[in-house]
Amino acid sequence: MSKLAPSLLSANFYNLKDDIEILQNNNIEYLHLDVMDGVFVNNISFGFPVINEIKKHNSHFIMDSHFMIIQPEKYIDRAREVGCDIFTFHYEAINDTNNIMSIIDKIHSTGMKAGISIKPNTKVEDIYKYLEKIDLLLIMSVEPGFGGQKFIEDSLLKVKKLKEYRDNNKLDFIIEIDGGINSDNIKKIQDAGCDLIVAGSAVFKNDINKNINELNKIINE
Repeated sequence: MSKLAPSLLSANFYNLKDDIEILQNNNIEYLHLDVMDGVFVNNISFGFPVINEIKKHNSHFIMDSHFMIIQPEKYIDRAREVGCDIFTFHYEAINDTNNIMSIIDKIHSTGMKAGISIKPNTKVEDIYKYLEKIDLLLIMSVEPGFGGQKFIEDSLLKVKKLKEYRDNNKLDFIIEIDGGINSDNIKKIQDAGCDLIVAGSAVFKNDINKNINELNKIINE
């Protein structure tokens, strides 16, 4: 059964505490955190102090941290210190792909789970050789950096390929997807094989309780 991972980037930061309490009351397990540096993507988001405060007061959340940054290896130890549980970095952010294995090992050495994310134009076949080592593969179904984009339908084929590869090779990494998810497409995303579905405005726009209930109802059908 798929699970929702609400994206904090779409929350109301003026009333962030209230929004997070609503997630708690709806038994949300994963909280998706988009960290951007303005270099790898053309936007800047929140950083470690925000993550630290959220984790300090909401320790039950699995902090699903998506680092859209260059040189992610520099921030692994700090991410663990502030409470990140999953450290996902972008395949495209690493100039020397030989370093990817060492980054995965460093993440694991801190006790965090390691994830790799790929942009829409990156082929899933490019990361097959890393799938035995990682805990999560995040497929971007929009271009990373901004919310509110339309879901890229070709992303479903990537999910299906990954699920087939995982099943055939008896692996157990999480398949996650992020971008353009709403009540109209969440069912086919789940049916394609996604385990963790990131939703931003589909959760936080207007009535959060109503949105979560609607999305979970569709997932559970």
